[in-house]
Amino acid sequence: MSTQTVDVQGMTCGHCVKAVTEEVSAIPGVTDVAVDLVAGGTSKVTITATEPIADDAIAAAVAEAGYTVAPPRSLL
Repeated sequence: MSTQTVDVQGMTCGHCVKAVTEEVSAIPGVTDVAVDLVAGGTSKVTITATEPIADDAIAAAVAEAGYTVAPPRSLL
């Protein structure tokens, strides 16, 4: 099993959570999607899958739901 967490921007409510969960769950190999909603901020989406999922596949699923994956933050 593999677990990945991505930051998603633009989510504000339960409908947003449902839309992202449905789209990400449709990626082959995904077994669970958990969303920590931060309305008006950056929400954390944790994806559990049978193997690591490509970042572009996750970003495409999130975009299909109408939201964007936040770029990784630099520590510099």
